[in-house]
Amino acid sequence: MPGIWETNMNFSQRSRSLFKTIAVVLALALPTALAISSADARVGGGMSSGSRGSRTYSAPPSTTTAPGSASQFNRTYTQPGAGMNSAAAAPARGGLFGRAGGFMGGLAAGFLGAGLLGMLFGGGLFGGLGGLSSILGLIIQIVLVVFVVRLAMSWWQRRHTPQAAYANADAGAGPGPQPTYRSGLGGGLGGGLGGFGFGANKAPLEIKPDDYEAFERLLGDVQTAWSNEDVAKLHTLATPEMVSYFEQDLGQNRARNVVNKVTNVKLLQGDLAEAWREGETDYATVALRFALTDKTLDRNTGAVVAGSEQPGEATEVWTFARRTGGQWELSAIQQTN
Repeated sequence: MPGIWETNMNFSQRSRSLFKTIAVVLALALPTALAISSADARVGGGMSSGSRGSRTYSAPPSTTTAPGSASQFNRTYTQPGAGMNSAAAAPARGGLFGRAGGFMGGLAAGFLGAGLLGMLFGGGLFGGLGGLSSILGLIIQIVLVVFVVRLAMSWWQRRHTPQAAYANADAGAGPGPQPTYRSGLGGGLGGGLGGFGFGANKAPLEIKPDDYEAFERLLGDVQTAWSNEDVAKLHTLATPEMVSYFEQDLGQNRARNVVNKVTNVKLLQGDLAEAWREGETDYATVALRFALTDKTLDRNTGAVVAGSEQPGEATEVWTFARRTGGQWELSAIQQTN
């Protein structure tokens, strides 16, 4: 009998320990999950996606609208080194695993290796769970490892992306013009420039008032087509690469039985980071601060499952591209740090 009681007590203690562990993990993860779901809902999925031609792996210069750095791309078709010299590509590849033997690369590899070995041999962060709870413990450890690595990658990008911008300037790319800025819509210069400010345009490619009008119009049209899940319309507003990402995100929304609605989009402030020409393609990267109402609805009931009915603001860096004689299309969206 004492043996039976002892076994039951040990199982009870392990169960209490397991429940405490789950409670701690959920307490830490739930706010993060809610924040991510709210931030990732709008067009682009809250990620940095697309291509900037030969400057895909070079950080765009900071501007008054976006004084921080733009995040490196999470999704891009452009391969490192394509159309670039090695000096331009090197700073952008200095990510968490970007360089063999790098400090963060070695640290992350060692951390992951130790964690995986610990899990395989019954140890790891929660090695004492044991018994029936081992599978759940393994899942929790994997989630925590991924979470910690993502935090480390974000920190590394914030630390090193500005250096890429400075290297860009030293290499002759230089920041865009330093314009006079205005905020608010309502009859901007030329009747349609809204929140864009511009002055002496000294970029390698001249961006005219009509171009700024096109950028502002695309900001609203892309959001509307996204909200309507109108892929055919998106094909007229963005590059095939960007549309492929939109289709992926829309497919995920359908799988979750939700639809994201972005409305009341208003450009509050915008300025040019850089503009250039590559062969027959023009590129313009602009920083945009805009108001919007971003909410995700249940497809069946229409209930708000993420986001809010209240208006908010977002600041992103958008890159537009056009072929000679063609119309501007959205080529990339980058989040700001």
